[in-house]
Amino acid sequence: MKIPKEARKLSRSLFRSAMVNGRLDSDRLKALIAEVVDTRPRHYLSALQNLQRLVRLELARRHAVIESAVAPDAATSAKIVADLQARYGADITTEFVTNPDLIGGTRVRLGSDVWDGSVRGRLNALEQDLARA
Repeated sequence: MKIPKEARKLSRSLFRSAMVNGRLDSDRLKALIAEVVDTRPRHYLSALQNLQRLVRLELARRHAVIESAVAPDAATSAKIVADLQARYGADITTEFVTNPDLIGGTRVRLGSDVWDGSVRGRLNALEQDLARA
């Protein structure tokens, strides 16, 4: 969907205004959205849709999904969470998912970053290497 330049500029401005110390402040975001809805500037619906996309991307950037073939024990999961928090900040949210298709190992997705240490990932990489040869 193509949005007008003015709406894109407004949504980025609102997004930057909702950030406090590099983190999204939900109360400030709600107040900004209420103000936009009350004033109804030109292209405000497109701006709010784009703002929603920016917020969704920011939330995904702060949420880690850790997949493993079997449920990790408490010590392993605590170490994974501690390592992620050391690298990305203490406000990272985590979700552990059991995925037997991985065969073994883990896959971590945090925003657009993916670390695949699973057996399934290695087999897929090997298959692609053999297909190229």
